[in-house]
Amino acid sequence: MRLFFRFFTLFLIMGAVATPLLAEERVVTLNRIVAVVNDQVLTQNELKNELFAVRQQLRQQGIRPPSEEVLRKQVLERLITTQIQLQQAALLGIVVDEETLNNTIKNIAAQNNLTLAEFRDVLQRDGFKFPLFREDIRKEIIIRRLRQRQVESRISVTAQEIDDFIATQKAQGNINSDYHLGHILVSLPDEATPAQIKAAKNRALAILQELKSGADFKQTAIARSDGRQALQGGDLGWRKSGELPTLFADVVMNMKVGDVSEPIRSASGFHIVTLFDFRDSERHIIRQVQARHILIKEEADDEVKPEAQLKEIRDHLLSGGDFATLAKRFSDDIGSAQNGGDLGWVSHGVMVKPFEEVIFNLRDGEISAPFETQFGWHIAQVLAHRDFDNTEEHNNTRARDLIFQRKSEEEYLSWLRKIRDEAYVEYRLDD
Repeated sequence: MRLFFRFFTLFLIMGAVATPLLAEERVVTLNRIVAVVNDQVLTQNELKNELFAVRQQLRQQGIRPPSEEVLRKQVLERLITTQIQLQQAALLGIVVDEETLNNTIKNIAAQNNLTLAEFRDVLQRDGFKFPLFREDIRKEIIIRRLRQRQVESRISVTAQEIDDFIATQKAQGNINSDYHLGHILVSLPDEATPAQIKAAKNRALAILQELKSGADFKQTAIARSDGRQALQGGDLGWRKSGELPTLFADVVMNMKVGDVSEPIRSASGFHIVTLFDFRDSERHIIRQVQARHILIKEEADDEVKPEAQLKEIRDHLLSGGDFATLAKRFSDDIGSAQNGGDLGWVSHGVMVKPFEEVIFNLRDGEISAPFETQFGWHIAQVLAHRDFDNTEEHNNTRARDLIFQRKSEEEYLSWLRKIRDEAYVEYRLDD
């Protein structure tokens, strides 16, 4: 089941939330209210299910869980945050249809090299109830769509921001560097009082002292962090330099592997970060082909079908006909026809998949047999292959993505804190 949990950790936005199979008599006995979130409740059964999933996840990662009391508190807070987001989504009418849900689950199974039936069997064997697992996945998709609507749709990246980002990275000499980070947050409420700030800072300094004395960072994060990744051991994963939160980007870039930062203050609290690992990326080299094609679209009243017509054209080409002349005469691709069917240098991911599958398997000078795509019927010829260094273009594209991701993460955390503060939450763990 190791592959499942490794993918599950990457796939789910908020972490592992699958639901274990509990004996019916235990559900009846333990299913009491543990928290009220606005006008809805969270039950003991939901909390127990989530605790089961988190323990499984930690076991797969080789992380020793904290005490039951600490783990229960962390898990309940995550459940509350999830519930608030689902309520927000319901108000906006965000839903996930059955087809989307089924396709997502099929993709999870496929990425674990399992059929859907095999995947169901593995889930059942590990104590997870498939119908409830489906609903957990539905919730995660809903939350992702909510984030896109409420946060990401409002974010833009300007050309000037991209230029400034690349200039800064080049000046620092780390444009191709990757950082594997850990994070611990000691949170502060909005409009915190001086006493609250002092208490939070002292708590952060105490945690830092524990880490300097040899405490394991991941286990400490699980037990002490208020951050979203606490139950993943505070692991932020591998991030490009541009993905580093602005708050501690400069600190991280000057750290060595294993270093732990001093507490860093922000509006949300005090942050402690560590550098788990570091690596330099290589230059970005891509495979390209210089290609040209002739496209014939199929019409209902065609006397000669496109495939047959292209076979005749191909035979003419193999007998010495000029590709450019025939493309100008016959091709329905107006854009390339006037250039003799020339598509220029083509990289993976630019053309539709059926077209790329053909051209990237042709030898220099080879002309394909007629083949069909969504646009019609084609024949294609590859004139040359090359390995092309597109590092500059790649860095520009990546810079845009990284700036967007950084802005998105910062805005999302701010938005989460806002809706959490505005929600009515009543704890009933001790009832």
